[in-house]
Amino acid sequence: MVDAERLERIINTMEFFIPDHKPLEVAFKRATHLGIGAHQDDLEIMAFDGILQHSKKRSNWFFGIVVTDGSGSVRSLKANKLSDDKFREIRNREQKRAASIGRYSGVGFLNYKSGDLKKARNRDVQNELGALICRVRPSVIYTHNLADKHDTHVAVALRTIEAIRELPKNLRPKKLYGCEVWRDLDWLSDQEKVAFDVSGGDDLAFKLLAAFKSQSHSGKRYDLATLGRRKAHATYSESHRKNRASSLIFAMDLTPLITNPSQNIQSFLKQRLLNFEKDVLLRINRL
Repeated sequence: MVDAERLERIINTMEFFIPDHKPLEVAFKRATHLGIGAHQDDLEIMAFDGILQHSKKRSNWFFGIVVTDGSGSVRSLKANKLSDDKFREIRNREQKRAASIGRYSGVGFLNYKSGDLKKARNRDVQNELGALICRVRPSVIYTHNLADKHDTHVAVALRTIEAIRELPKNLRPKKLYGCEVWRDLDWLSDQEKVAFDVSGGDDLAFKLLAAFKSQSHSGKRYDLATLGRRKAHATYSESHRKNRASSLIFAMDLTPLITNPSQNIQSFLKQRLLNFEKDVLLRINRL
């Protein structure tokens, strides 16, 4: 059973922003798609499919969760002079601006330090994510993929999986996707790869990423790189057909890890790596 009072206490300690100023309970209830990202701007890079859902169908709403405070990110020379608290305020303000631009149902900030998040025995993050998922009850959750090369991103994915596994079956999402930020997923076999068609969303995507000036002004043009990757995926996804989309995001389907909580995460990922190895070697041997 879910302890409702305990969940309420957890929710009451969090920071939320609701762009259209509806009550928090309304923002939770209407949300159909949930993104759980490590840093401010990760949602806009990896969970753009969920953000686009509202423009496709008005009854779809995206809710975003930012797990860390983002204070350890790359900074411009000017930002280097700021305290961690001040930089966090700037990054959270940018995230709120993006939520307004994208018409999110809401966005929540857990404000953890990356170091605390990466402690496997620290259950605070897992408990808070579990409480949020219980309140939102999304059909789809987007988080980081297990092969990402950023430790904090992988930690978020693991804490998300752990949180969902502890929930009753009726409170788990129907789908859990691990998406791209710090490593592409074009290497996944076509049978295991999820391709989100986000064609026609370039203008919104650019506006969302432009909200994060603390990042683009640091010398890291995530806006250009992200849109470029989506274009590249659309072109290189198939070698013998014309493009069927102009912009694609790839994801790893993590749903089997929550429908079967006893499945070993390392074995799950190892199988996908072995399938990539098999595909490459079979082609070499064939030719």
